[in-house]
Amino acid sequence: MKILLVSTQDYIHHPIPSRHHYLFEELAQRHEVHVAHFHVSRGVARDTRLIVEEATQFPFRTPLLHYTANTPYHFYCFPKIIRDNQIDIVVAAHVLAGTAVIHAAKTCHVPVIFDLKDWFPDSAAAYFHNPTLQRIVRDSVWAITRRNLAHSDALTTVSPSLVDKLRSFGFSADLITNGVDTGLFVPMDGAGMRKTLGIGEDDFVIGFSGAVERWYAIDEMIRALPELIRYRKNTRLLIVGGSLFTGYDAELRILASSLGLSDHVIFTGTKPYAELPRYIACMDACTIPLAPPQWVDIALPNKFFEYSACGKPIVMRPIPDVTRIGGENLFVYRTREDFVAQVKGLMDTPRTYHLNFEEHSWKEKARQFEAQFERLL
Repeated sequence: MKILLVSTQDYIHHPIPSRHHYLFEELAQRHEVHVAHFHVSRGVARDTRLIVEEATQFPFRTPLLHYTANTPYHFYCFPKIIRDNQIDIVVAAHVLAGTAVIHAAKTCHVPVIFDLKDWFPDSAAAYFHNPTLQRIVRDSVWAITRRNLAHSDALTTVSPSLVDKLRSFGFSADLITNGVDTGLFVPMDGAGMRKTLGIGEDDFVIGFSGAVERWYAIDEMIRALPELIRYRKNTRLLIVGGSLFTGYDAELRILASSLGLSDHVIFTGTKPYAELPRYIACMDACTIPLAPPQWVDIALPNKFFEYSACGKPIVMRPIPDVTRIGGENLFVYRTREDFVAQVKGLMDTPRTYHLNFEEHSWKEKARQFEAQFERLL
């Protein structure tokens, strides 16, 4: 089978892999998979089994400018990529580029699956502070996304709540959740990495792994640290990841310094995906401080699967779709006081877990996508 993927990001240089990296690298072991390359990021090129098709004429680094300026080129290059490579099926996930590739697929009589990996109107607006600009971006992105959904042959999405949300707009979508590499994310001893990071054997480590962006209330965790340090002086906060398009990580460093917490907060910056389990192994309590209400209601974060596969307790904001899957390792908080209480409980009674997450492996999720392809073809 010959597949063309039009993902939501720079597939080759983006520092943080998305669900499409995990799914389509797996699928490329059995199929010929092509991927459109949007040259937005300037990171180190990742190894890939996919065949890279250049889809960039103007390599602007600002995402909005990049995708807007390259839209005419996308309408030119996507039909050519489909015809030249005799593509059998297209998986679209991008807003603007999605419109172009859906049009190309229809012209070439090739079926399209649109994979809605998050709620694009809100995620696009989250990069802007001005309320008027946020509303304009949200409305514009929704208008384009709605058109893309309507012109696709099938829809997939990542969470039960997004399935319900799409249904409320008259769209029927199949659920293929995010997953985890169960061969990589396993319980392991974190002593070696603790030593590397200068963390003591008796330190209690609260951890976060992922994109350091404002939709995660990491600043609130930093503000909660003084009370936790008073309860247990060797408390540390380990933040594994960096900001992509904002200065949120720099703001957090300044906040920690202003509160006199620099010795208690460790920033590692972005780390290779394969190293993340070693950093998670250092953590006594992992966190998902997802903040925006409109995201909490539809989210099913990758880090839930990764932390759980590593056997870690998770202190998190209420996320309905995570709660639906459930697990004895979930500890929910709504306020800073709740957060402090949950962490204190884990300080008093440390724990690890052995959870079977094979049904949530990326291999299983890739098989579910294959079933979608076979149905359409």
